[in-house]
Parts: sequence; C-alpha cells; structure tokens
Amino acid sequence: MSDNKMSANQTAEGAAETAPAVNKQELLEKFDKESKTRTFVSPIMDKLFKIVCMVITIYHLVFAAGLYTPETLRHRAIHVAMMLVLSFAMYPATKKASRKNIAWYDWGLIALSIVTAVYMCINYKSIVNRAGVVNPTDVMIGAILTVLVLEATRRVCGLALPILSLIFVFYALMGVRAGMIPVNVPGIFLHRGYTLPKIFSNFYTNTEGIFGSSVNVASTYIFLFICFGEFMNKCGMGKFFNDIATALAGWSKGGPAKVAIIASGLLGMINGAAVAVVVTTGSFTIPLMKREGYDKEFSGAVVATGSVGGQLMPPVMGAAAFIMAETLGIQYSSLLISAAIPAVIYYMGILFQIQMRADKLKMKPTPKEELPKIGEVMKESGHLAIPIIFLVYMLFFSGKTVIMAAFYSIICTIVVAQLRKNTRMSLNDILGALQKSATSTVSVAIACACVGCIVGVCSITGFALNLANAIVMIGGKSLLFTLVFSMITCMILGMGLPSIPSYIITSTVAAPALVQLGIPAIAAHMFCFYFAMFANLTPPVALASFAAAGISGGDPMKTGWASVKLALAGFILPYMFVYNTDLLLLDTPIATGLRVAITAIIGVFLISVAVEGFLYANVNVVLRAAALVGAYMLIDSGMVTDLIGVAIAVVLFVIQKGIQKKNGVTPTAA
Repeated sequence: MSDNKMSANQTAEGAAETAPAVNKQELLEKFDKESKTRTFVSPIMDKLFKIVCMVITIYHLVFAAGLYTPETLRHRAIHVAMMLVLSFAMYPATKKASRKNIAWYDWGLIALSIVTAVYMCINYKSIVNRAGVVNPTDVMIGAILTVLVLEATRRVCGLALPILSLIFVFYALMGVRAGMIPVNVPGIFLHRGYTLPKIFSNFYTNTEGIFGSSVNVASTYIFLFICFGEFMNKCGMGKFFNDIATALAGWSKGGPAKVAIIASGLLGMINGAAVAVVVTTGSFTIPLMKREGYDKEFSGAVVATGSVGGQLMPPVMGAAAFIMAETLGIQYSSLLISAAIPAVIYYMGILFQIQMRADKLKMKPTPKEELPKIGEVMKESGHLAIPIIFLVYMLFFSGKTVIMAAFYSIICTIVVAQLRKNTRMSLNDILGALQKSATSTVSVAIACACVGCIVGVCSITGFALNLANAIVMIGGKSLLFTLVFSMITCMILGMGLPSIPSYIITSTVAAPALVQLGIPAIAAHMFCFYFAMFANLTPPVALASFAAAGISGGDPMKTGWASVKLALAGFILPYMFVYNTDLLLLDTPIATGLRVAITAIIGVFLISVAVEGFLYANVNVVLRAAALVGAYMLIDSGMVTDLIGVAIAVVLFVIQKGIQKKNGVTPTAA
C-alpha cells in the first residue's frame, strides 16, 4: 500500500475516533424495515437457505438469457412465489418472533406461496381461456395470494403500503349498484362497486393486478440489475467509488463533503436503496465532514441528498426508471438521455452549496499528499470501470434489449474482476453474489406485488382518471397550481414508502392530471419520479435524512430540513423541465440542449447563493432576493428571460467580488 493511501486511511481512522460509535446494522434496522432479517443458527438451515437463493437467481439468469421462457403469467407467478418464500423465511412476523429459526406458521405460509405458483403453472391454459370469468378456485387462490402479499409487505416494508392497499380494496367494494358495501362513494369518485370474489379474481388471473407491469419489471430488469450491483460490490466497486471520489475532490475546500456526494451518488446509482447507501458511505464520510468543520445536520444532509440523487442519475438510476420506461413504452436508452441533464443539475446545486458553505466557514483544503492519487487508484482498480462502460455500450449502441444488456454486463463483471488479484472473485464470492442478489430483490419485488393491488383497483374503478380530473379541476386549468397539487400528492403518497412503490403509486394517480394539461408523458412521469424520490428527504417522514442523523448525531428533523435546503434545486428542477422540456432533450437539437443546460446551471447557482447567503462574502437580503428573481427568470425558456437571469448573475458576481476585494479577503483554491 502506498504512503498516500496510508495517509488517507489514517485520516479516516482519526475522523472515526472523534465520531460516536455507530452500529450499521442497528441503524439500518431502525430506519430500514428491509434490514430486520433472520440469521439462521442451524448450519443445515443456513446452507439450505443459501441454496434456495442461488437457485432463484439462476432461474432469473436463465430466463434473461432466453434459455427458458415460460408464458407471462406463469413466469410472474413463479417470481412472486419465490419472493414470498424468501420473505417468510427471512423476516420474522413480530419483534418477539425468533430471528434464528423459521416459525411453524411461516412454514405454512411458505407452502401456500408455492401453491399459488403451482396452481398457475398447472391451470394456466384454463385460466387464460376463462378470460375473466370468475371461478371459485381462482378466487380462493387469488384471496390466498393477496393475503400473503399483504403480510409479506407488512414484514418487509412496514405497515404503510399494505394499509394503503387495503384502503383501495375497501374503496373498490363500495357501490350501491354492484358493490359488496352498498354505499356510494361521494362525488366524482363514484363507481359501480365490486365484490371480493371479483377483486381477488382480477388480482390473480390477469396482468392488471398483482401480476402487473411492476412485477414484470421486478422479475426482469430490476432483478438483473440488482444482481449486477451485487457482483460489482463483491469485486470491490464500493471501495473504488470511494477512492476515486477522494482522489477527484478530496483536495478541494469542503473536500470530504464533495467526496460524500460523489461516492453516495455513484453507489446510489447502482444500489437504489437510499437508506442503505447512507449507512454505507455515511459511516466513513460524515465523521470526516464533521472534523472538517461542517455541523452535524449539514453533514448528514450531504450524505442523504447524495444517496437519494443516485436514483436520478443514469445509466442505472436505481431501479424505478425501468418501471418508468415500461409504463411509458419507450426505450430505456431514451429515458436515460432525458434524465441526464436534470441529474447533473441536481448534483451541481448541491456542490455549489457545499462550496459556498466551505468558503463561509473558511475551510482549508486537504493537502494533496495526504490523499490517494488518481493514477494509483486507476492502476489498482481502474479496470472495474470497464463493466459500467460496457453496460453503457450495450444500452445505447449494441441494439440488445435491456435484459440482455444487464445479463452480458454481469458476465463482463465476473471476467473483468479476475484481471487483478485485489478484485478477483473466488467461487465462494460468486456464489455469495448469487445468494445476495435474491435476498436484495425481495423488498423491491414484494413492494411491486403489493402495489399491483392498488394499480388493479385503479384500473377497474377508474380512480386514477377521476383523481386526475379532480387535480385539474382544483388547479383551475392553471399549470402551476396543478403542478403544486401534484407535487403535494406525490410527497404525501411517498412518505415512508420505498422509492419504487412510491413512484408507481404517484405516477398512477398524479401523472394523468399533468398529461391532461398537454405536458409530455415523459415530463409528467419524471415530475412524479423526482418528488417520489424526495419523500425520503422531507420531514415528517424522511428515512434517508433520519438515517444520516443517526450517524452524525444530529437532530433528525433538523437534518431533514437541512436536506430539503441542500436539495432545493432538485425541488425546483421538475418545474423547470415541465416548463422547458428542452432540459429533457425531447426532440431537441444539441446546441439548444446545451444552452438550456447552461442557463439552468446558472439558475441553480443563483438558488444556491440565495440559500447560503454567501458568494466571496456575505450576501445581503436584497441581493439574495435578486438571486431568486434571476433563478426564476431562468426557469422560463424564453431568450429575454434567460438574458435577464444571466445579467442578474453577472451583476451579483461583480458586486460580491468587489466586496471581497474591499474587505481584503484573498481568494483560496476551490
């Protein structure tokens, strides 16, 4: 190991010593329901569980390779049953239940989970031929599956999602005309009403219920990209991301915070689980930020905003983007192109505030000799970038499907990792990655299955369209009011939910309202997508921010509001690309796209000045207000408003530079 790396490690160790001891697993379990899993004490049970996990992953890889392609309903039923089996094996029913052995009743639930798939596989043709005709056995199996999915979701994701699903089921049952509950829903949400047999049959026998498009995406794209991420983690990708971020940004003022943003963003892009990324990167970067001089709340907010933003960043975007592409019926590569500029602008806004805060606190850059050199990092682990480059090539230029791109990228990762001893994977590592792929997919897959209940009810009752009409009616045909009401709807529905079900629900109920006002579908869905992600940052339920506060020792609510302040540009961005779809590069010439991107970055810069109140020197209230006006001007796509916004930015820069010289402050390195 080089002296530079030893210095960097010593720096990290020194920071860790000044930080409160943090138990990563306890922190994960406190803020991430998905982490409260069993650890089997029986060696036989442990091996059996690992074998089952590996078999599940191999099944999905074989399906992706096209070696075994069962019919749609069969495949989705098998996938959901597999995830249910793992759910009841991994997650205890209550806090007091054993976390070392599977309870007898869980074995019963596992058996019932298998029955739901076996019944579908045996009776597939009969179910399809019945084409929606209610059959008593179908209803019974559908009821069993619904209860299993709700219980598994309760264990894996908490109460919020199953309760929301039950509310929708209760809503579907109401209706004097044909409902089981002979009471009409008031107002525009009135529908004919349905019975439980009809609802259970709809959930089970077609692709508009539990086996809907969200389960399809979970059983293909999401599973494979999670598998890709697990193999990347096994060969040391997390360390590579951290080292490369430290080498690139560690030398500048506020370097630890910039390292946290870059590392959290890179890992979040692959991982897609904001709380897990916070705990992984925050345990290293938060102590460094606190030692540098940032306060506890700001340090936690940096990691939280960086981790959530990873799901907005191409080329992987966590996992929810796959569902968006499937819902919109567009190529995944097209979605990545549209998402690129907003994601970059989001991170630019955070980096601007970090830099201004560092200037305000008069921080000193970390000496370069104490940091790893980028050349050494690339020499030791640079080959790990090859699988990501290969993935980008496969997605954009190969002509292969996303599923095949993910499959070949997994193979590429295994091969590339063997090139150097420090990243080489043993057989046990490969088997471990196969096992972890299955267990890591459980939370996503179960949530997608549960969301199928909500989407199924929306489909048969017309709830989504009715809500869209209500939002448009309340908005009074005003695009701005409609956007605000849609944002509030997305934030409320997204509270306490994992990012994927949050996006599915919000896009189902809010996106149609925006489309009705003439907004392109991709812009409407991106709008919902952003605010569904930001629910992880916004109090009163801000899981990513609260987890970061658990590491930093800061106040959870204050950390949540600090996260909102730091990510303020991200909250404004969806409005920007709705009003100016050139930001999404929709049929936009490159020159126009660059101009719009540059003016948007200037707008985000002005927002950062207004929020932090610092640019070379303290910014007075009048100039902060002027900065907000300039930022607002740059939201509009007109040439005149852009020129006004840029002019305000130039004037602000000149004034603040003059104040700096007048005060005799010598500028330091960025």
